[in-house]
Amino acid sequence: MSTALVSRSPDLQRLRDEGFDIEIRSGHLLVKHVPYVDADRVVKLGVLVSELSTSGDMATKPSDHTAAFIGGVPCDNIGTPLSKIINSDQPFDVLEGLTAACRFSSKPPEGYPDYYAKMTAYVRMVGDCANVIDPTATARTFPPVVTTEDESVFRYVDAASSRAGIGAITSKLGLAKVAIIGLGGTGSYILDLIAKTPIQEIHLFDADKFLTHNAFRAPGAATLEELNASPTKVEYFQWKYGSLHRGIVAHPVNIDSTNVDELRDMSFIFLAMDSDPNERLIIEKLEEYGTSFIEVGMGVRRVGESLSGIVRVTASTPRNRDHVWERNLIPFGADPEDEYDANIQIADLNALNAVLAVLKWKKMCGFYDDQQRELSMMYTIDGNHLS
Repeated sequence: MSTALVSRSPDLQRLRDEGFDIEIRSGHLLVKHVPYVDADRVVKLGVLVSELSTSGDMATKPSDHTAAFIGGVPCDNIGTPLSKIINSDQPFDVLEGLTAACRFSSKPPEGYPDYYAKMTAYVRMVGDCANVIDPTATARTFPPVVTTEDESVFRYVDAASSRAGIGAITSKLGLAKVAIIGLGGTGSYILDLIAKTPIQEIHLFDADKFLTHNAFRAPGAATLEELNASPTKVEYFQWKYGSLHRGIVAHPVNIDSTNVDELRDMSFIFLAMDSDPNERLIIEKLEEYGTSFIEVGMGVRRVGESLSGIVRVTASTPRNRDHVWERNLIPFGADPEDEYDANIQIADLNALNAVLAVLKWKKMCGFYDDQQRELSMMYTIDGNHLS
């Protein structure tokens, strides 16, 4: 099915957004998984088929009010054929390899204005009888829609954005190249969130192996087989998220003075580096390149028999850099009293840190409204305070 034709035709887009399983084949529009009642009063599933008139890459007003039905002759809830809409109950070939059981003919006075009106009308005529027997029967199944590489960075259609009518807003997130440096706990949750956005390429930088303790900090659940394969973190997450997003690029290296120039053409960067000694160098280079970035981190300490600490997010843009240095917002180097480096399992804080960072990134892109335009935020665990 051409997703471009659907996306440019409001009536076809609405059918898909409302969960109908549609297909375009050889100049015809198919709606699958349509519940109907057979002569034995059993609810079954059929396929509704209509001609599809187009002009260029858009659907036009239907040229014919009739439709074919594949599967059987639909009946009412007592098993009597729906003679009011069945024009012919003689089987015929509607498409190569598809034989229709009957043809429907029900024409409103002004005809059908579009394919949404036409197809939903026939689905309703057939399906209402099925609902008497089975109230859960529905043609709205919300199936995944496969895309091609030319059509989308996603392997299947982002139905959520189109259903919500925010496609234009979502497109603001479609940056060319975004990098995540550090795929530990917080970095992996950042990937989990931004992999659902239309970024063209998401570059992952981390040389470390994905080990058992990493599995307890990362989103999802790693299998024993995946852990035994001993992949690098970036390779593991490329496998995981490549099933959704085509543009995940793995770099099993750490960024240092020898390769920092690989970041020069990135549109945006998330730094989640866990006290990396090269962080200062990287930030200085990003400022030199004119690249906006968000740096994340946390400090966790033992207080009696509990843990306390701070989760922080710092944003930097070409117009706003001084706060990073003047206020010492990014602590370079490791804190010897920080319990985080002992690999304690605090995935909730990693997830929170990532959520705050991605929220800020989306504000910077104009996806979310940003009245305060803050450049730094901190969440204090013991006081439940976000500043």
